[in-house]
Amino acid sequence: MSLYKLADFDPNYKETFDGDDIKTLSVYTEGDKKVGSVADALVDGEGRFRYLVLNTHFYGSGKETLLPIGLARIDYKTQRVYVDGLSKQQIENLPEYKESMTVDYDYEESVRKAYRPESSDVHSNRDTYDYQQEPSLYNLNDQKHQTLKLYEERLIASKNRVKTGEVTVGKYVETDTARVSVPIEKERVIIERVTPASGTVVDSNELNFREGEVARIEVYEETPEIHKEAFVREEVRVTKVVEHETVEAQETLRREELDVKNEGNLPIDRNR
Repeated sequence: MSLYKLADFDPNYKETFDGDDIKTLSVYTEGDKKVGSVADALVDGEGRFRYLVLNTHFYGSGKETLLPIGLARIDYKTQRVYVDGLSKQQIENLPEYKESMTVDYDYEESVRKAYRPESSDVHSNRDTYDYQQEPSLYNLNDQKHQTLKLYEERLIASKNRVKTGEVTVGKYVETDTARVSVPIEKERVIIERVTPASGTVVDSNELNFREGEVARIEVYEETPEIHKEAFVREEVRVTKVVEHETVEAQETLRREELDVKNEGNLPIDRNR
């Protein structure tokens, strides 16, 4: 994979890092001994830092070498780059870096061998090598670079179906006294005895005296018949409808924002 000097990859890298320049940092070992300064940085085609170019003249060698980025730790308070376990002899054994040279696989491998522990089981292959094979050299691990999680509160709207009441519709029986008038007819017999006018002569041929002759008249009267019948007086239909309304709620939400404070001219990419 091709590597590029920082300014060649991004001519405006200082603006990218808000004016900070990584080339101004001093390099110290964990024993707090200054071994040099950062002369440049090498990035891959995606802009990921792979090496710091160290100027080690403070260590007596006066040459520039490459330091895999995973071995570096920036202390923002002291404006220093700390390197784990970098000895003078190790620097002397590192291949020299020159700006005019092309950093190819063979050169990188010679650098990696100088930093790999003896117990390393990495089998490097020109065609298949990937920086992820050696995270200790190229990854920024959690022990050296912390990750802050920024939280925020959000309003989450949901609905719960709750029983707010119950309507019971039933019926009961009321009693009342009703009155009704029914006109009826009754027959009665009136017997009148009339004395005929004097001098009325009965023809002897019509005269017929008979004993036991009886006149019969049937007498009727109406009697009321009253009974009860049930009728449908009214129908009651019980249904329910769904009414829609919008309920608005208001809450105070909290959100965490990143507060970056640095002293000095430090390379900080706040956009990544």
